[in-house]
Parts: sequence; C-alpha cells; structure tokens
Amino acid sequence: MPVKSPSDVPKLQFKFQNLAFIALGSNLGDPKQNVVRAMERVQELSDFPLVRSSLWQSTPLDCPPGSPMFINAVVGLRPGPYETPERLLDQLQCLEQEFGRQPKTVLNEPRPLDLDLIAFRQEMRDSERLKLPHPRAHLRRFVLQPLNEIAADLVLPGQVLSVRQLLETLHSSERLARLS
Repeated sequence: MPVKSPSDVPKLQFKFQNLAFIALGSNLGDPKQNVVRAMERVQELSDFPLVRSSLWQSTPLDCPPGSPMFINAVVGLRPGPYETPERLLDQLQCLEQEFGRQPKTVLNEPRPLDLDLIAFRQEMRDSERLKLPHPRAHLRRFVLQPLNEIAADLVLPGQVLSVRQLLETLHSSERLARLS
C-alpha cells in the first residue's frame, strides 16, 4: 500500500526528499579504484557534497558463472533544481562508457563500472527507458546494505518499509563484507 500523505512518512524521510541515490558497482579492472574514481566524477553532478556509503565487496548475483566479486557502494547527490531523472541517467551512462563499459552481450556480465539510478527525489517513472525507483533495488542486498548506511529511514516511492526494514526482511543468498 503506497504512502498517502506526508503524515504517513517518518519525519526523517524528509531529509532525503531532495536527493537522488545511485548504486555503484564494479568487477573488472581495479574495481575498488573504479568505484572511488566514479564517486569523484558523480560529485560533479551534485549541488552539494555527496553522501557516501562505505565500499562493500559482494558476491555476484545472477551473473555468468566465474564472474569476479563486485565492489559496491551507494551515493546520495542533490541534483540541480532543473535536473531530470532522464538527464541524470544520460550522464551516468556516459560516465560508464568513460570507464570502458561496452554494450551488453550477456546479461549481468562483468563490467568496469555499473551505475544504477535507484531513486530521484520522490519521483516515479515507468517507461521503457527508466523505471523509478529502481525495480529491483528492494531485492538486492548489495544496494540495500550500503543505502542503509546513508539513508536507513528512506522509504523508496511505492514501498511502505524503510530501507532498514527492507534489509532486515530480505531473504537473499548474497554475501557482503564492508571494506576498510
């Protein structure tokens, strides 16, 4: 059941209402360095300093056999007042290409950089090109664990549970380890 009014949402939710959340992942080249460098580049898209999670190492999920471990993180950025989710998605896809991302030949194949737009303010989209919030974010430990570090009380649009609650109730075989 979707949230119907602001009184239904915890007060802490409102500190997140102006942010976009991006999940970062890499499992080719130097994944840790790729994610750190990508965070620096994503900072250029934000009006304020990024809110950054720790780096997490995760087991590949739904990837081809033999895929290397991933390094994952989530950042929150404050898009400019005239920014749109579609324009931000374009910028993220250009950044992936700068890091050497090639068009997919196999679903969930190894890649130097993967940037997923998880949420953009409290907006919702359901087009062929963009679905917001990300349609599988609430099912992925490698998204929820780092997002929980920076926005535990966030309720993604269309959800009734906070990120913390989604993580607590998630049944997944994924294994994550926080990196120092």
